[in-house]
Amino acid sequence: MTEARACPALLIGAPASGQGKTTLVAALARYHRNQGRTVRVFKAGPDFLDPKIHEQASGQPVHQLDLWMVGEQECRQRLYDAAETADLILVEGVMGLFDGTPSSADLSHHFGIPVATLIDAGAMAQTFGAIATGLATYHPHLTFAGVIANRVASPGHGTMLENSLPEHIAWLGSLPRENAITLPERHLGLHQPDTIADLDTRLDAAAGLIAETPLAKLPPAVTFASPPAKEPAPRLLEGSRIAVARDSAFSFVYPANLDLLQTMGAELCWFSPLADRDPPPCDAIYLPGGYPELHLDQLADNTAMLAAIRGHHREGKPLVAECGGMLYLLESLTDGSGHRRPMAGLIPAAATLKSRLAGLGLQGATFAGGELRGHTFHYSAFDQPPTMALNAVRHPYGSAGEGIYRDRGLTASYIHWYLPSNPVAAAALFGGHR
Repeated sequence: MTEARACPALLIGAPASGQGKTTLVAALARYHRNQGRTVRVFKAGPDFLDPKIHEQASGQPVHQLDLWMVGEQECRQRLYDAAETADLILVEGVMGLFDGTPSSADLSHHFGIPVATLIDAGAMAQTFGAIATGLATYHPHLTFAGVIANRVASPGHGTMLENSLPEHIAWLGSLPRENAITLPERHLGLHQPDTIADLDTRLDAAAGLIAETPLAKLPPAVTFASPPAKEPAPRLLEGSRIAVARDSAFSFVYPANLDLLQTMGAELCWFSPLADRDPPPCDAIYLPGGYPELHLDQLADNTAMLAAIRGHHREGKPLVAECGGMLYLLESLTDGSGHRRPMAGLIPAAATLKSRLAGLGLQGATFAGGELRGHTFHYSAFDQPPTMALNAVRHPYGSAGEGIYRDRGLTASYIHWYLPSNPVAAAALFGGHR
């Protein structure tokens, strides 16, 4: 008989991006945490900034759930593990409820997690009910918990919205149009938590609003079946030491990536390309994505670190760079105001930050060890791209995706890899082989 665990759970969806899902999920997490409950939050789809907000709100680690990038088995394992200790599981959806392949609705249906949809009602009245009805009925097998209105102008406006709903759709309350709970944004999304000085004040203010809604009550429990046993990750990095860049310029890395590297035997150490003169002694370097364009002068002026990175590459040691980490290795980088500075010069190309999104979506690439999956999301673009060793493939379209630059031990791309999608291929990037 399959063991199962039950825990109250809810997925927050919306008709589109920008509706306020992150604010609502963070408010729910902080409210229930303040009631003494253990809250585990997950983020549907690829994202780095929203999980940081949810970690601050819940006080618990936040991981991704995605049926393609993460995989069904790992998603099931993470939900099952969370249900053991949590009093509430919350999942923040990605984009619109039915956007993407797989979508947030697919995730909800697959694991039986009810959906509550948040609709920005700031510029609408009775049409609110029509949108809610469409969301509730579009997928006939979706468990629809109800609807929440965001950016409501007044109590009277809220009553109008509630009255627009048909009887079979539950009203779960509303959040006002209130600057005190709004989370600031920049071109890649929300600001990082450590740059929002009053973040806890905003979270507590948002949590206080939850107390006045039906969302203050725990949702019904969902039963999560135990996943099938899987092979442990091979210890292909036993005895290796990997230096991971971590500061305000480079911080976009999945916790699951770091966990996997350690599970495979690697010792992780940390360094700051902004502040340190060189990385600690290591066998490989990992440069995650982030915001190098916001720190151009400090990165360019730290010539000792740039020289150390070049020296590491000359020795042929593994160097894995993702998105912002790759930009750091170019000949130069130009920010959105036209300010250009030289970078490490290991990749014969330059890039410029654009005002419009230049790359978005799930992608996978086939290495010698098999397919490694990830995603891309960037506003910068090459002035003239370098010669790439191979190209990723866009999911689910099958078209050519981001290029992957390789030179001796260097592997660099705009792609943020989800390393657990293929531990063998991941280990090979860092010098580990069967």
